[in-house]
Formats: sequence, structure tokens, C-alpha cells
Amino acid sequence: MVENINENNKVLIIGTVVSEFKFSHEVYGEGFYNVDIKVNRLSEQFDIIPLLVSERLININENAIGRTVEAKGQYRSYNHHDGAKNKLVLSVFVREIEYRDEFTDYTKTNQVFLDGFICKPAIYRKTPLGREIADILIAVNRPYGKSDYIPCIAWGRNARFVNSIEVGTRIRLWGRIQSREYVKKYSEEEVVKKVAYEISVNKMEKVTEALESEGTEDSEGTFAADNTDI
Repeated sequence: MVENINENNKVLIIGTVVSEFKFSHEVYGEGFYNVDIKVNRLSEQFDIIPLLVSERLININENAIGRTVEAKGQYRSYNHHDGAKNKLVLSVFVREIEYRDEFTDYTKTNQVFLDGFICKPAIYRKTPLGREIADILIAVNRPYGKSDYIPCIAWGRNARFVNSIEVGTRIRLWGRIQSREYVKKYSEEEVVKKVAYEISVNKMEKVTEALESEGTEDSEGTFAADNTDI
């Protein structure tokens, strides 16, 4: 999957279904449903990743909780309007999905490739232990003039590298989807637990004219990360 970059947004996810199918919306008579899957990391941690899947791809009336699925598609975003607030909602838009009886290669259960443009200045910082981090927002184009805005997080050399890149620069990156719980305090009485989703970057490169025309990876300006399983 990762080697073939004819498309600018590719996801492969293998995990265990942990929720029922919940109706999301309908387009031209085709119903779309949300479902969450649990994807294990190499460590003892895991990520809960939402999928958006058509009723034409899988039986949404079947109880799938506990079953293993493999899904391929794209990482999509849309703005959810809640009163005066806008919330960026992220999910895997599924193009192919199937149940799997077993799998053994846990290194390939969560793969993402994105080819897009930096649309905000990177936010570079260091942890109390001195580890370098950069938050990035990538705009990935799709047909009909639409774009997906996808938050990413880079570490170490990748964080330093992306901190030096100007807004509007085209980059390619490889990584995985991660979920992260956090607590938001609205007042002394109201504290809400939320979940953030982002791409944890394993490798990235700046797309030059030579790289784009040749369709190959240019080693200069390409970095591998040190966060294989955070």
C-alpha cells in the first residue's frame, strides 16, 4: 500500500470492532454508518479509530462486535457545526472492508500515506524531558474542489525538519492514526473527557519539482522518525 502513491490519501487499518454500526447520513439513497475499531500497537497500548462505511460494503445489521476487520480507504475530515462552535471530525472513509479470521503481522495494522500541503505554521515545542514535538495541519486535496484538513504530530528530527518548512509547501508523509484522550475544563463544575485524533508521523519528505516529475523518493529532505510505537 505505502509503495503505491498514485493516490494522495491512503489508509489501511486492521482491528477489532468495539461498537455497533450507528447511522451517520444518506447520499443518493446510500446509507453511511459509523463504527469504531480497536487497533493494537506493538506496545500494550491501543487506538480506537472511527470508520465511516457504506451499507453496501458490509451488513450493518449484523452484530460485529469482537470480530476482526481489515479496512482500506482514505482519512477524511469534515466540520461539525454545533451552535456557534465548529468541530473538526476525523474518520476513515472506507472503500473496501472485509472480516478476517486471523492475522499475525501487527506492524501492518495501521498505515497511512498522505500527500498534501502545510496550511498552518507548525507548532514546535519540547517536552519537560527535552523531546522535540511539532503539531502540523495538512490539507489533502480530493475531487470537486474539496480538501481534508488532517492534524499530524511529528517527533525528533521530523519535528525540526517540518518547523523549517513554509506554509503552502507540499509534503508527503507516512505514519499511523492515533487516538489520544484529554480532559477539557469548561468551568469549575464542568470537566469533559474528549478524544483527539491525529497522524503520528514515521517519515516525511518535501516534494520538489524533480521528485514530483520522477515519481521517486529523494533522500535529501526525507527523515525517518524515532517514534515507531508511542
